[in-house]
Amino acid sequence: MKRLLIAAGGGGDPITAAIVHAALHGADTPALVLTYAWERLVVDPVPGPRRAPDFTGTEPAAPGLALITPATTPRAPAGSLLPRLSGALRPRLGLLDPYGGTLGLARQIAAAARWCRADRIDLVDVGGDIVARGDEPTLRSPLGDALAVAACAETGLPTTVYVAGPGLDNEVPLLDLLPRLGAPALTLDAAHTESVSRVFDWHPSEASALLVAAARGVRGVCGTRDAPRPVLLDDTARQVHRLTLERVLALSPLARALAGCSSLEHAEAVSRAVCGFSEIARERRRAANAAPPAPHRPDRTPAALLDRFAAWERDTLAQGIAYATTRRITEELDLTATETDTLLAGLRTAGPERHVPPLWRLATG
Repeated sequence: MKRLLIAAGGGGDPITAAIVHAALHGADTPALVLTYAWERLVVDPVPGPRRAPDFTGTEPAAPGLALITPATTPRAPAGSLLPRLSGALRPRLGLLDPYGGTLGLARQIAAAARWCRADRIDLVDVGGDIVARGDEPTLRSPLGDALAVAACAETGLPTTVYVAGPGLDNEVPLLDLLPRLGAPALTLDAAHTESVSRVFDWHPSEASALLVAAARGVRGVCGTRDAPRPVLLDDTARQVHRLTLERVLALSPLARALAGCSSLEHAEAVSRAVCGFSEIARERRRAANAAPPAPHRPDRTPAALLDRFAAWERDTLAQGIAYATTRRITEELDLTATETDTLLAGLRTAGPERHVPPLWRLATG
């Protein structure tokens, strides 16, 4: 028997699901995490989620259930970090394919429950957009979460929703979010994050990285990439809230409206009607407007990279930010993978206080 968890939004949510599973049941308890292959364009340049035919080497565990393994490979031009993540996390990873809408997802979840011999579901979200009303100006990616909620309701299986690190996804303002969540059910600590300790050496998820940092005791203001405001890491940031599925459905107009939805195209239309936008359409526009790759350039010297970082660091500190994610540093400085490795190695050499895994502390002097 395996515990069955669902990572509500894709991207870094499987990492958060593994952390919450470790806190609830112990990291070594067998588990399956169902997740979308729906990753940022920096990972997957093809807009929207991937489905099983977009991969080679998936493991057919049961009809309707495809497992991602380290031998799984995305078919070009698609990209995915799920195969690598499957080798780094203790729970197995199964693929959620939303192209059949709520009804298709419900069939997949039911198949996974039978395979796990699980009689209930833990649905995990990092940040809290799973309880978005849909009209928040900073809301960016509610569709995957709402589809997962609606699909769990369709299965009829008892489902508990866990929201970890409220506000860390920077989508619903914390002051609006906390009254919807109620009192925290548990508080994460460093021991709960041990099973994901090396993931952020290569994975770009920011919300999950912030959750890990908060659980490990990092406190202060952190800057993330492409967010409306920096995030404050305090005790609230390491809390996990437990909600009934009925409560989440009551809070989420989008999840309610997706009941009975039979295709992703239909789900997009529902999202436009409820929230005023489709995040997949936004991804298509971003992909179409993406700048062409820069011409090859020789790698800069370590000293030159540190100088560029120092200038960026001064500007970032002036914004009141004390910590930064690897992804923010990499993208705002427009670094190649080799340049990133060179710069971060130089920062580690500068002193152990620089690297506060998985974040980077900005120097004040």
